[in-house]
Amino acid sequence: MPELPEVEVVRAGLAQHVTDATIIGVEVLHPRPLRRDPRGSDGFVAALIGRRISAVRRRGKYFWLALDDDADEPGDALLAHLGMSGQMLLQPPGAPDERHLRVRFTLADAEHETLEMRFVDQRMFGGLMISEHGAGLPSEIAHIGRDPLDPDFDQDQVARRLRSRGVAIKRQLLDQNLVSGIGNIYADEALWLAHLHFERPGDRLTAGQAHEVLDHARAVMVEALAQGGTSFDALYVNVNGESGYFDRSLHAYGREGEPCERCGTPMRRAAFMNRSSFFCPQCQKPARKRRVAAIDR
Repeated sequence: MPELPEVEVVRAGLAQHVTDATIIGVEVLHPRPLRRDPRGSDGFVAALIGRRISAVRRRGKYFWLALDDDADEPGDALLAHLGMSGQMLLQPPGAPDERHLRVRFTLADAEHETLEMRFVDQRMFGGLMISEHGAGLPSEIAHIGRDPLDPDFDQDQVARRLRSRGVAIKRQLLDQNLVSGIGNIYADEALWLAHLHFERPGDRLTAGQAHEVLDHARAVMVEALAQGGTSFDALYVNVNGESGYFDRSLHAYGREGEPCERCGTPMRRAAFMNRSSFFCPQCQKPARKRRVAAIDR
């Protein structure tokens, strides 16, 4: 699944090429990506024709195209989530259709040059919808926490909340209401860097450990951004169809049986929330079990 760095790579690519373009055509080839939009396919198309893209923004793993956001009233937004296999590609008109093309947008710039923006999704867990007055922040995702790359991310507050609950640290890092954008890959990387076991309860962390794991999460995602994100297969690509290369720099994720880069102990994989967690059993030992006080009888 594309995580924060991958989505940010897509957002930045779109911002570079589609800002100030006008949507002059929309073709819905499959209705499933619009399942959360009450307008249906026809209403979705009608609501977008003639709209100008004024900015491309992101929160966590969602991104949106702000529409006509220069009037007295906030503009609408085309809100998108890539799901497991979604891609937003830019192609010249007439380029062969991708096998799993679901929605095609035709854009025109100020010189009337046209470009196609294509939503491609093999597994169709991703989606698109129009958010009314959502150009600044769509109401549908206002509950999502800020991510560590957001300038307004309040790390002190998040660290306190991590330490206030006896919930496993990795489960909390994946809680998008607490902190967004840290997916399975980057949680494993941050925990390895912080020497923390994924099941360590949050209330067993010191303040320093809570800040350290958040610092590492930010650092590893910044590094992933510099390398275009993480690609394990052809399902994640940027807007030009190119893969990212951060998978070559991973210390923990996907390295089961390989030697830990710190101590040489074979890395392990464990089931976690219908996913896998990768960790070093020597460097990332689980917290000791709490002692239960004896009850006098």
